[in-house]
Amino acid sequence: MMREMLKSKIYYATITSLQLRYRGSITIDEEIMEKADLKEGEKVDVLNLNNGSRLQTYVIKGGHSNGEICLNGPAARSGCTGDEIVILSYGIYTDKEIELLKARHVELNKKNEIQNTYLA
Repeated sequence: MMREMLKSKIYYATITSLQLRYRGSITIDEEIMEKADLKEGEKVDVLNLNNGSRLQTYVIKGGHSNGEICLNGPAARSGCTGDEIVILSYGIYTDKEIELLKARHVELNKKNEIQNTYLA
């Protein structure tokens, strides 16, 4: 049996900009993507702690170490600059793989600087 399980989680990212006139996605700082094991084009859930919205979109690589977190296209209607969000990604695993699975967690501060990373 295959199961969809949490692969990585970015905590407390702060939205730095919104780009409504774009085809849709979330732009994430490349360094944060690397720490969270996210690939460009990967599907993610974005949970907004300020307004409770939850959306699915895909990742676009941003600049390196610039703290960029930008909601693009229709996703830009799901938040405001300064809102805190959680970004989740998933993988599909066999029951045997799940026994060894440790999701990557990346915790950010208000400037989107990496404060802590761990596997859980």
